[in-house]
Amino acid sequence: MFPRTDSSKCPFRRERCFLPLAFAFFSLTVLGLFFNDNAQAQEKEPFTRQVVVDKAWQLCLSPYDPTHGQIPQSLLDLNYDAWRDIRFRPEMALWKNEKLPFQLQFFHPGIFYDRLVDINIVNNGDTQRLSFEPAMFDYGDNHTLPEQIPTQFGFAGFRIHGPINTPKYFDEIAVFLGASYFRAVAKKQVYGLSARGLAVDTAQPDGEEFPYFSEFWIEKPTRKSTDVTIHALLDSKSLTGAYTFVIRGGKTTIMDVTATLFLRTPVTKIGIGPLTSMFLFGENTDARKVSDFRPEVHDSDGLLIKQDSGEWFWRPLNNPDNLELNSFQADNVRGFGLIQRDQDFQHYQDIEAKYQRRPSLWVEPRGNWGSGHVELVNIPTNQEIHDNIVAFWTPKDALPIGVPQTYEYQLKWYEGRFTHPPLGYVNDTRVGDAKGGGKLYVIDFNSKALSVLNPPSNVTGVVTCGKGAVISEQHVEKNPHTGGWRLSFLVRPDKEPSALEKVLPKRTPPIDLRAFLKINDTTLTETWNYAYQP
Repeated sequence: MFPRTDSSKCPFRRERCFLPLAFAFFSLTVLGLFFNDNAQAQEKEPFTRQVVVDKAWQLCLSPYDPTHGQIPQSLLDLNYDAWRDIRFRPEMALWKNEKLPFQLQFFHPGIFYDRLVDINIVNNGDTQRLSFEPAMFDYGDNHTLPEQIPTQFGFAGFRIHGPINTPKYFDEIAVFLGASYFRAVAKKQVYGLSARGLAVDTAQPDGEEFPYFSEFWIEKPTRKSTDVTIHALLDSKSLTGAYTFVIRGGKTTIMDVTATLFLRTPVTKIGIGPLTSMFLFGENTDARKVSDFRPEVHDSDGLLIKQDSGEWFWRPLNNPDNLELNSFQADNVRGFGLIQRDQDFQHYQDIEAKYQRRPSLWVEPRGNWGSGHVELVNIPTNQEIHDNIVAFWTPKDALPIGVPQTYEYQLKWYEGRFTHPPLGYVNDTRVGDAKGGGKLYVIDFNSKALSVLNPPSNVTGVVTCGKGAVISEQHVEKNPHTGGWRLSFLVRPDKEPSALEKVLPKRTPPIDLRAFLKINDTTLTETWNYAYQP
């Protein structure tokens, strides 16, 4: 699980190739000369994104240094409350007195944030490293800490402020803090799920690798700027990368992302556009791991995928008893995201956490990404402080070593239900035990288009399941309370379980379920998907 922390795209077509070993080394040498010459030529030129690309390539040619950017042990030994007591002084915010549309505040290293981050400010092409000054921070009760700060020091991360809710007050729009994690909000939202620069070997037997942003270049906006541009250098044992984020806050906060990757060593699994969220329980949870006064607790309630064919695919999230990995074929995927569709306070009853105001996050590729799949990882948890949901797109073929791979995509952080599915979407999924064994599934589909359909409209449900189970008692009816349509059905094993299966029921593999609504030959809704555990 991942510890949660609170902080108060012209398309480029990727070219894949598999090179013989000798040719691969030849390519490395040639590319090295190219980037060396290019970097030297740009030393006296204004800053551009190519500076970061060149630096990522040079870094890729060197062995990984795990000690780079580490901080004093005294800061690592701080407990969470002591670290939280170190607060950035708002009056020290960068650009605060310049009447610009954005301001920057910074985070102090310590405890979980155990690497120093260099921050550079780019102004009209000129680059200047931002110096760390203890006077930027109020250390609270940590009276002796300022004296222990080395002369050459850096930050843990930063956050971007702007007039996202009202014209006169600068609220947080986005925050970059910890490894390659970052979060953002749209208007009237509170922080929820996170994005990452890259996922490497997630849920692999040998453990996950966490790349981190080691250096940032932030372009100073003008008074008329509507966005802010951030460049970042990614580093890890297996790879390096150059990232560019163009961020625009608003009713939907949008980030245009360009990522160029260089592999040092082979990687088993690469996750592009990774999203990380939390799901403890929801209306589809028939057996909770905790006793809680709240009906639902989650930052996201489903994975949404738009296929290249135009089909929309919805998978409700779950908090399983064991680690679950789910793969959904998605060649040239047109979009995917972790969505918080449920925006009703009555369904959460949490005044402090405000789960109904958590953002949804949609990843929209630019150009064709090629063959691959969207992967969903569900990790068991009994605490809401842990992020236990991960989703990303991974290419079918391994990325070649030393050959730059560029991905472009757009991240959309927004509130409310996502209405891109053509006519209807899943609003609720409920699951319960059925009399005589098996499970009862009740799925509510909603949309404006569905609301105008009334009996005797020929709305029917199409339900399929994988080998090992049968569907029965399927029923579709108008839901007068929501205006949508409700599909219900029973799922049971197609044979009596063996004596061993009765003793070890969880050893039986889950069975894939799919359902959607149609009228005559016209598909009305996205495809609902679930895993039935006999």
